Amino acid sequence: MIRLRRGVLPPATVQRLKDYTDDIEEQSTAEERKKKAKELWESRRRVRPALLEALAAMAPGHERCMYCGDGQGTDIDHFEPKSLAPLRTFDWFNHLLACSFCNSNQKRNLFPTTPDGSPLLVDPTTEDPLTHLRLVLPSGTYRGLTDRGRACIEVFGLNARAVLVKGRVDAYATARHAIELWRTAMDKGQDDKATEIVRVAWNRPLVDVLAAMFHQSGHPAADALFAGEEDTLDLLRDSELRAAFLDVRQAT
Repeated sequence: MIRLRRGVLPPATVQRLKDYTDDIEEQSTAEERKKKAKELWESRRRVRPALLEALAAMAPGHERCMYCGDGQGTDIDHFEPKSLAPLRTFDWFNHLLACSFCNSNQKRNLFPTTPDGSPLLVDPTTEDPLTHLRLVLPSGTYRGLTDRGRACIEVFGLNARAVLVKGRVDAYATARHAIELWRTAMDKGQDDKATEIVRVAWNRPLVDVLAAMFHQSGHPAADALFAGEEDTLDLLRDSELRAAFLDVRQAT
């Protein structure tokens, strides 16, 4: 998971979402609100294309899942499930893009909370997941730094899915090669090629690996975290490389 910026919806879509929410709020009981929310969501044809377009523009890589970062984002997931919060069914700030596996097999209607009712899952559009999660780069597995990080690992199966773990190990190798190629291109004065290398690297699946690499390069224990990969660490600390990735990230 990486930090994402929430996009802006067209005014017409905003109004339709409000109208749907008003329809749900008009119901007199909690059960009727749930029933109405389910009915309206199942017939959401007037808003679905605009929601998917906006979510796809926010998503990492080429429309990757906002949870696992690997699968294609095909589903509009309700961060807080509509069965628990029917009034948030058409709340734009409650919508995330998920792959069908994360949405239907992993998260489903799970929404763990603290004793005071605060969410344990991390919404990547409101805070940086790396505050709660640390990727062990050589092994491709996540460690929870907080209860919220541990909840994300459990609910989304971030370590339980072998394909994700292996994919992150490969993504780490690919990212190291990419920044080495960037350095070579820059040294040869091939600025356009260097820019293209950065763009492609940022738009690959499992870009959470690359984000973790940059994040950990600034950690006080970076030398230990990148033991045996000192050349990689030096490149990650290169101000020109960091600026190039920041430019690409802001443009996407």
